[in-house]
Amino acid sequence: MRAGQDRFPGIVGFDQTVLPHVERALVAGHDIILLGERGQGKTRLIRTLVGLLDEWTPTITGCEINDHPYSPACARCRRLAAKFGDDLPVTWRGKDDRYGEKLATPDTSVGDLIGDIDPVKVAEGRTLGDPETIHFGLVPRTNRGIFSLNELPDLAERIQVALLNVLEERDIGVRGYSLRLPLDIVLVASANPEDYTNRGRIITPLKDRFGAEVRTHYPISLEDELALITQEAEVSWDGKDPGAELPEHLVEVIARFTRLVRESPAADARSGVSARFAIAAAEAAAAAAVRRAALVGEAADEIPVARVCDLPPIVTTLRGKVEFEVSEEGREEEILSHLLRRATADTFRARLGGADLTGLLAKFTDGGTGEVPGLARIMARLGMEGRESFGEAAAAIEFALEGLYLLRRLSKDTSDGTAVYRT
Repeated sequence: MRAGQDRFPGIVGFDQTVLPHVERALVAGHDIILLGERGQGKTRLIRTLVGLLDEWTPTITGCEINDHPYSPACARCRRLAAKFGDDLPVTWRGKDDRYGEKLATPDTSVGDLIGDIDPVKVAEGRTLGDPETIHFGLVPRTNRGIFSLNELPDLAERIQVALLNVLEERDIGVRGYSLRLPLDIVLVASANPEDYTNRGRIITPLKDRFGAEVRTHYPISLEDELALITQEAEVSWDGKDPGAELPEHLVEVIARFTRLVRESPAADARSGVSARFAIAAAEAAAAAAVRRAALVGEAADEIPVARVCDLPPIVTTLRGKVEFEVSEEGREEEILSHLLRRATADTFRARLGGADLTGLLAKFTDGGTGEVPGLARIMARLGMEGRESFGEAAAAIEFALEGLYLLRRLSKDTSDGTAVYRT
């Protein structure tokens, strides 16, 4: 923080809301639970915490729980320390090796998280009273690191009880063994508020043991939504595969579309509309441009440019990413199509609302051939200033025509996948 560096690279829209709470919790040494609807970047945020660990740390060679050479905790390491003294073998572990993650599922067992008796070690001749017969679970194996438990409410309540001592007393108990292991670990869990009632719940004593509960959220501003789509969407491919260009104004349409769906009373607000909705929309629009370019025979050496006509076909595939209210059953595609038109109209007003489009409208009376007066200014306002490719010019003109149609200054006839704009 003193150096002014980015502590959580790739995290968008949380700078003034979520991240300050996370930083305070980490400085306090608290375990954290991130609470928020699906697709808000909870897991992504947890994984960035690895970058805050020391690059390397010494551990006793072969130790399952990463014991420090100066303070061994497990029976094996204490025995080796007594035997070898200063010659105790040491391994340096990188920070990526000190991160563990588990998706909480109903079939997760105490042995998975905490540990159990290893039957192989018993079969080798060791007695059940030997503490070295224990096979440690995921949590102690992440000692001196960070452990993430995603979708915590899905974990059976009796399994949640096994985490109580880990979070508070930092010790574990396995099959009658009472082991005092001073675990040096940060446990970070994620949960959806809806899960508290629909699929399970977090038991009260466990919630009480988390030092901090931090609420996450979807991007608050349109700028954050745009930045997230630009950062995450894979809209082009390198090398042998064809690519597609997704112009700025179409990214803005998708961002506004996503926000309108989230705000719509037809969508189930408790479930939320994931950021993956916008990312999938951007990738699908780019893919639609590639497909269209191939079908109509565009030159193979030209990069296809996505247009407004590439957006409506993706509504069908996006429908499954939104939970609708029961009263809207059967109208899902109709609702999404309407909101997409609203998003296109809003983007047109923001980008070209005050632009002089008389030159474009005049083409409807002079036969529609030749140059379009004012096209350069239209392209500049759409973030394509100085570009001369046919695909970009076509994308700019089609967006302007669609906006004029949505504002009732033009009409549009659509049939067999072809749209014709008229006065």
